[in-house]
Amino acid sequence: MVLDADCVIFDLEDAVAPQNKEIARENLRDYFSAHPTAHFERAIRINPLKSEWGTEDFMCARACMPSAIVLPKVSKAADVRQLNDALDQSDAALEMEIFAMIETASGVLNIGDIAALGQSRDTRLSTLIVGLNDLVKDTRIGGSQKDIRKTAHSWLMQIVLGARAGSLDIIDAVYNDIRDVAGFSAECLVGAQMGFDGKTLIHPVQIEAANHAFMPSESDLIKAGKIVRAFGEPQNASIGVLALDGEMIERLHFEQAEQLLAKAAMIEARKRS
Repeated sequence: MVLDADCVIFDLEDAVAPQNKEIARENLRDYFSAHPTAHFERAIRINPLKSEWGTEDFMCARACMPSAIVLPKVSKAADVRQLNDALDQSDAALEMEIFAMIETASGVLNIGDIAALGQSRDTRLSTLIVGLNDLVKDTRIGGSQKDIRKTAHSWLMQIVLGARAGSLDIIDAVYNDIRDVAGFSAECLVGAQMGFDGKTLIHPVQIEAANHAFMPSESDLIKAGKIVRAFGEPQNASIGVLALDGEMIERLHFEQAEQLLAKAAMIEARKRS
């Protein structure tokens, strides 16, 4: 089966019971050895380096050579730097990125310092991932999935702000009920409106709805094309603002339009690969 996903995360952390950690690492080594390439990005989530399984997980992940290592429960910038320094000791891991999971109260409070690492040329941090289940546990908020999202909305937006300030990608949290297709689809659409770049999934049945929500719509692409063409006209080369279909369009809208068209082109390129 070919999954229409951008990235698949292999989990050595919460999905693996303590007594199965060793066999999980062996299975992962065997898989990457048998499948050195894939049509999607591959990442490996390890246990925190300070945990009893962290070092062995890290050694396994580095040997597998995925696109990225996912670091859970990042509470401060030093957590990312520790993993970054460990990766820097291996030339083989030169291109490997770091995805940091923000899923603790401390992580949200320190999001500015953590995300600022994205602006640093000497770190591999490229992506933030929201871990809402652990954040709920850490903060003791309660209610249904919808209620929890409302309560945690300001925290989620704080993480989005941090990601944008650090020029990082930001991925929304999982939706726990795989049977609730309508609820999942609605949450994806709201997540896209909030500024998330995508969503973490727990089952293949969620892929289609997530792709639909985070993929640029046909109408958005048509409008973006009009904006780019309008600013590309010779008579508009020195103009900062123009009128298009009754709307005021600024240079910032031109930049947004270019980004949207580039995203659409990237998606199409992945489909063809």
